[in-house]
This record gives sequence, structure tokens and C-alpha cells, in this order.
Amino acid sequence: MTNGSGPAFGERVEPGPDDVCYRHPGVRTFALCQRCGRTICGDCQVTSAVGVLCPECTKEMRAPARKRAARSTRVAGRRIAAMDAPVTYGIMLLCAVVFVAQWLSATFGGNEVTAALWYAPLYSMPGVFEPWRMLTVMFTHSTGFIFHILFNLYALWLFGRNLEQAIGRGAFAVLYVFAGIGGSLGVMMWAYFDPQSLVYPTVGASGAIFGVLAATLVTMRAARVNVTSLAVLIAINFAFGLIPGAQISWQAHLGGMVVGAAAMWVILATRGVRRRKQRVAGLVALGAVLVLASGAYFVVAPAANLVA
Repeated sequence: MTNGSGPAFGERVEPGPDDVCYRHPGVRTFALCQRCGRTICGDCQVTSAVGVLCPECTKEMRAPARKRAARSTRVAGRRIAAMDAPVTYGIMLLCAVVFVAQWLSATFGGNEVTAALWYAPLYSMPGVFEPWRMLTVMFTHSTGFIFHILFNLYALWLFGRNLEQAIGRGAFAVLYVFAGIGGSLGVMMWAYFDPQSLVYPTVGASGAIFGVLAATLVTMRAARVNVTSLAVLIAINFAFGLIPGAQISWQAHLGGMVVGAAAMWVILATRGVRRRKQRVAGLVALGAVLVLASGAYFVVAPAANLVA
């Protein structure tokens, strides 16, 4: 019991020599770290569920969590690296995500997603030039025909994985993108023969898929494997696009096949560790040809008077 004029029970009248922050000796404080018992000032205190802690104890308690997070990241990285065809799976996932966005936009909106990603030769004309569509179109599909995306994903899973394992992830990614651009170029070049097709938009990864099929055919032929069954499969699927009213872009299929086969020829002709620079140079040269071809309308435009 106190007389009201002195300190309460347990308090000191004057701060002792140890009642200073261990990090700031000039700052008086009575607060203690709940873990190590060191005296800490208000600037050094870290509030936690068990009370205030000093910075050192806070770091020690957080270290295991950081280590667990880092370990999880390393494990996830190893799992991705251990996948037999991560590029193929990544493309399939991207197509699926884009398709869901397309469907939602078509169902609840004005089909804005598909319209922002599809390709028509018109977008290669001067003044309307949007060359990125030659890339984005290869990840789109028709939302009114579910088998469009299902067939493409199945074909990619069936042939893309094997081709990726055979030529490597980087080479496969380049080949797929080149074949997709080749599909767009096939559609673009057809406008020289049919100017009305300038305004007809196309969607789908079919050009890139046919490029993968053609590259697989070239690979099997180089390995002296019987390619009859694969050649028949490609021919039948290509023929579907020639049926009147089928609304299938055989032009994209043809362009994808030509470029896919060309890219595969470059890769096979320069295979081997010692010829890596030649392989890179060859693929860069092929890419340059595709880029130049995508600007062909700037040189000679097909029936430019039809474009308002």
C-alpha cells in the first residue's frame, strides 16, 4: 500500500543503469523483449502476438518462414524443370485461359476479347497496322464450337510434347511462334488473290498446330521413320478446310505448315552443340523473313481501294 506520493509497488524511483535501450544507450525505457528480455525503446519495438519483440528476435522468428518459402520456390522450380514438356503445357494453359475469357466476353459482353485478339488481313494494311494480332490470334478459338479448342489442345498434347522433347524447349517455343505467324501470313497473302478476304477475321491456333505437325513429319522423315500415317492424317485434316462452307481457314493451315517445316529444317540442319551459333543465326534469319513478309502490304497492297 502506498501513501499516494511515492512510486507504486514494483516501480523504481529513478531509472537504473540497465533501463536503457540496448540499441540506443541514450534512450531510457522499461520495456523488455518478450523473448530475450533485453530492454528496447519504442522505435525498436516490434509488436507481435506474444507482446513486443526486439529486431533481432523478430528476424530469428521470421527466418524459418523465409526458409520455408524459399524451399517451396525451389521445389516448384524443380517440378517445372522436371516436366517433360513445360512449353507445350504452358501454351495449352494459355489457350484455355484465353478461351474462358473469350466465352465470358461473348456471353456477358459484346465479344470484346475475341475482337481484340483475332486477325484479319485488314490489320496489316498501312494506317490500320496492328501486327501483334498475328501473334495473339494463335491463342484464340471459336466460342461457338467447343471442339475447335478441344481438337487443337489434343493435337498439341499428342504431338507438341514429343517434338519439344526431341528439339528442346527453346527451339520448340520459337518453332511454335514462327508457325503461328506463318498461319497469319497465309491468311494475309491470300488477300492478294481474294481481296474480299481482307475484312474476314480468323481465330485459332490451327496454323501453329499444323506447323507442329509438319515439323514432326520432317523430323520423322529425317530419322527414316515411316511417315505414311502422319502424312495421311495431315492431308485429311487439311482437306476439311477445302470443303465449301466449312469456314475453316486452310490458308492458315498451309502457312503454318510451310513455316513449321522450314523452321524444323533449320533446326535439323544445324543440330549439335558445336553448331548452336549457326542454328541461332538460321532461326533469326527466318524470323527476319517473317517480319519482312508481314509488312508486304506497305510495298504492294491488295486492292487498297476496297479499304475505307
